[in-house]
Formats: sequence, C-alpha cells, structure tokens
Amino acid sequence: MIEFCYETDFVLEDEVVFSSWITKVIQSENKKAGDITYVFCDDEYILEINKKYLNHDYYTDIISFDYSVGNELHGDIFVSIDRVHENASSFNVSFAEELKRVIIHGVLHYCGYKDKSPKEELQMRSKEDEKIKMFHAEL
Repeated sequence: MIEFCYETDFVLEDEVVFSSWITKVIQSENKKAGDITYVFCDDEYILEINKKYLNHDYYTDIISFDYSVGNELHGDIFVSIDRVHENASSFNVSFAEELKRVIIHGVLHYCGYKDKSPKEELQMRSKEDEKIKMFHAEL
C-alpha cells in the first residue's frame, strides 16, 4: 500500500493518481508494491532526519529508508518540499516535474538503482525520465 503523510502545508492534489503511477512503475521493474510511506516535509524536518539517522548535517531533497524483502518493496521516503521548489527553479523545470522526479527516485533506489558514481547517476536520470513518462495526469 502506498501511503502519503504530511509534515508541512503541502498536500498532493490526487493521491490516487500518484499511488497508481508509483505502483505501475514498481510493476514495470518486475517488483511488487508493499508498504511504502511518503512523508512530505520542510527543510528543517528532513535536516533532523538526516542528522539523526544518517549523521549528515545538510539539507537534501529526499531520504529513503529501504525495508524491502526480496522483490516486495517496502520503505519510508521523506521529501522536502522546500528543496523540490528550489531544485525546480535551479534546474529550470516546473515544480510538478521535479516533484514527480523526486517521488519516483526513492522507488528506483528500492528497485536497485544507485546514483553514487557518474555512470550510476546517468542511469538513474534515464530511469527517472522513463518513469515520469508513465505519469498521465497533471498536478
């Protein structure tokens, strides 16, 4: 089950559409959707998560905790709406486009994609683009 939680004023306009899309992306990678929780938050909230659990003292757009078992994906994905807004501006894309990229980024990590090396990062961006094209609704 895909669940959305909010620690900020931001709310997804159509959770059902997003949930369906995320499930289709997971299935397209020959995986099964288990319990995945998205927590939308602000910079300060994600900074505290980053410090407490990862010992990182910096802002980030997404933190994902993977609890997957075999091909069944489970996890918690924290998304800083502040960072998504800033990144959208920096990358000259719409907020909606950047939000979709970040939302699917966490799931792609659960599917086994990494982004530590330049080669891995290139593959991750390619997969993000591929999966965003599977989204068929406007925000």
